[in-house]
Amino acid sequence: MSGEFDAALRGGTTTLETSDGSARPLPGNRWISQPDTADRHVLAACRGPVLDIGCGPGRLARALTGSGVMCLGIDSSRLAVETTLARGATALRRDVFGPLPGDGSWQEALLVDGNIGIGGDPAALLSRVRRLLRPGGVAWVEVEPPGTGIWRGTGRVVDAGRRGRAFRWARVGADAIAALATGFSARVVEVDRRWFAVLNAGP
Repeated sequence: MSGEFDAALRGGTTTLETSDGSARPLPGNRWISQPDTADRHVLAACRGPVLDIGCGPGRLARALTGSGVMCLGIDSSRLAVETTLARGATALRRDVFGPLPGDGSWQEALLVDGNIGIGGDPAALLSRVRRLLRPGGVAWVEVEPPGTGIWRGTGRVVDAGRRGRAFRWARVGADAIAALATGFSARVVEVDRRWFAVLNAGP
């Protein structure tokens, strides 16, 4: 996946249409703004080094870097990486399933803003995240509210009536994430109407 969310990264009004027939507004303006209350709750728990997976325009990577926490953002979008770099954070254009610096040595990994959907296979994505973390590391994963379950399919970003190309996507509810998180212990927190699974990697 490369650049499918670029229209949302520029702000404005975009929608994610998925193959289950739903259409959801994408919070592009939040992505390009400063961290909000829920973001700050996650950031306060990070000691570093942090891998921000699907970093988008870099609001979290920039905030961590500015507070002295080592953070690397990765994204498959050239625009996302360029925007993150322009904000003074470090970022690479990489696929999370490909080779990455510091494999097995990250203390925290972030999968926020729906990025548990990357690749359309949440179990495979969490398995990859587990291998990226050091023993005792923590993954912060934004999830859907309880009762959502697990959905896998395809999505398209719609911008001003223009429908982008289809890509594999997924959604995971707060009460379904533990079943997918092999090798982690899991707890779920709600912060300012957003839900996060806190996944602790075993030794």
